[in-house]
Amino acid sequence: MDLDTIRSVVVARGRSDLAGVGEATGVLAGGTFLFSEPQPQLHRLVDITALGWPAFTETAEGLEIGATCTLAEFAGAAPGRELGADARWPRWPGTALFAPACRALVASHKIWHSATVGGNVCLALPAGAVLAALTALDGVALVWAADGGARRIPLREFVIGPGLSVLRTGEVLRSVVVPERALLARTAIRKIALAPLGRSGALLMGRREPDGRCVLTLTAATTRPVVLNFRTVPEDREVVAAVAGVDAALWFDDPHGSPDWRRHAAGVLAVEVAAELRAEPGGRP
Repeated sequence: MDLDTIRSVVVARGRSDLAGVGEATGVLAGGTFLFSEPQPQLHRLVDITALGWPAFTETAEGLEIGATCTLAEFAGAAPGRELGADARWPRWPGTALFAPACRALVASHKIWHSATVGGNVCLALPAGAVLAALTALDGVALVWAADGGARRIPLREFVIGPGLSVLRTGEVLRSVVVPERALLARTAIRKIALAPLGRSGALLMGRREPDGRCVLTLTAATTRPVVLNFRTVPEDREVVAAVAGVDAALWFDDPHGSPDWRRHAAGVLAVEVAAELRAEPGGRP
């Protein structure tokens, strides 16, 4: 879609070029959502794709994923595959969530080569599956502030409602850092939708860390990611009780599923995810 209110496009070459972002100035990366519907409030775009942010960087904490990393790059970072020409980090099993998260989106592989991780996170939509995967892996957003500073925000606190995040005017998402303890975890994922290729009605992701700690993350069914923490992988009754205890106001309601159906579906999928995480690698419960 043509954005006929845009009067100028600035290609950012450094952080100073991000000045003025917010209000009538939007951030352009992949642009797959930006150009999908009218944006009458915008008159200027700042293109951040020339800033040269690497898709993946090994850090002392774990793995830093640049906001301009495309879905294709993100999905390609599966266990045992190179994350870059100079990749030297371990084969982290937690990255197994990356590709199925991309497949949970209603998007073609053409879109995968332009849409970005940062875009999916900042849209803050219930069906944001890349956001879900990074939340499930305890990701922390690195946000550049308008005053030249920066702040770190756990993704479980980043979204406050459908399409709403804690980003302030002038702030830009720089990257998401996933800690190594989460990358070393075993993971499981389940999705359900009302149509075979429809938007997710409920999306469940779980991880079991080497010390036995277990985390289940509910998305798509809820207005924001809901993270359930357990000391060990929970039994079915614990899972059912935990899902039943989610605030009733958080269950999402739209044409892709009613709150009651989403609550039920999320409970079923959560039990399946926990059962898979309880099983030994070879499949024995």
